[in-house]
Amino acid sequence: MGSDVQFLIIAALIVIVLIVFFSFFPFMLWISALASGVRISIITLVAMRLRRVIPSRIVNPLIKATKAGLGLNINQLESHFLAGGNVDRVVNALIAAQRANIPLVFERAAAIDLAGRDVLQAVQMSVNPRVIETPIVSAVAKDGIEVKVKARVTVRANIDRLVGGAGEETIIARVGEGIVTTVGSSNSHKDVLENPDLISRTVLNKGLDAGTAFEILSIDIADVDVGKNIGAHLQTEQAEADKRIAQAKAEERRAMAVAQEQEMKARVVEMRAKVVESESDVPLAMAEALRSGKMGVMDYMNLKNLEADTQMRGSIGRDAGHGDGKEER
Repeated sequence: MGSDVQFLIIAALIVIVLIVFFSFFPFMLWISALASGVRISIITLVAMRLRRVIPSRIVNPLIKATKAGLGLNINQLESHFLAGGNVDRVVNALIAAQRANIPLVFERAAAIDLAGRDVLQAVQMSVNPRVIETPIVSAVAKDGIEVKVKARVTVRANIDRLVGGAGEETIIARVGEGIVTTVGSSNSHKDVLENPDLISRTVLNKGLDAGTAFEILSIDIADVDVGKNIGAHLQTEQAEADKRIAQAKAEERRAMAVAQEQEMKARVVEMRAKVVESESDVPLAMAEALRSGKMGVMDYMNLKNLEADTQMRGSIGRDAGHGDGKEER
């Protein structure tokens, strides 16, 4: 009974030792590499463990690269892995570029990958161009009619400009700007509707892919619609604004006329007051003339008779005027 227990303990220890050995010493990975024609020592694999590098992340891509005839070494792959790159994706991109006869070296592929771009997708886009659809772009022709345009841009990745080149947002913005410029320079919106390829040719000749990570192959107009009459709308708003300005000026002139009328009425009242004041001085002057002997009593009586005669004549004239009015009725 005791011997069986000892045997089980020894067997368990042996299993634990083998698990630790094969986990620290990737013996099976070394066998796979050796069978694939990749010469790598077991000591190198152990050193990877010590450098906290996962050996399978290096050996498996190295096997693919060796089978594809890329001529990569383990130091290149390990340095790229330690820099934070995706070794497997870089190797796949190099293989795809080699099959498509696209010149791409490991250093450039590693730089593209470390820059945050998908180098494999870039190679695939170089082989199979991608179509970017722009949102609806609104532009106004010279006749004031709004034109809504949607375009499809066929682009191909430019591997030489992937590092530091602008992305899809820049392409879309530049194409939209070119559409607005082309439509805005058209004399009529009918010209755009009759020849939508005018937009494609004009925009394509502007070299919009300069400084970007793409090469524009073609720009195709997917849809052209007529929008609002912006010119008429602006003219209506301008006319309404002019109307409000004219009304304000007319109101200002009316207010000035009313103020001037009130001023004239005040001046009339002022002049009447002066007349009344002057008339009040006449009796005083006559009394003074009587006291000073400059005017006699007979002169005063003659003046009164003259005033009475004048009032009588005026009364007769008014009565005659009222009589004529009655006969006319």
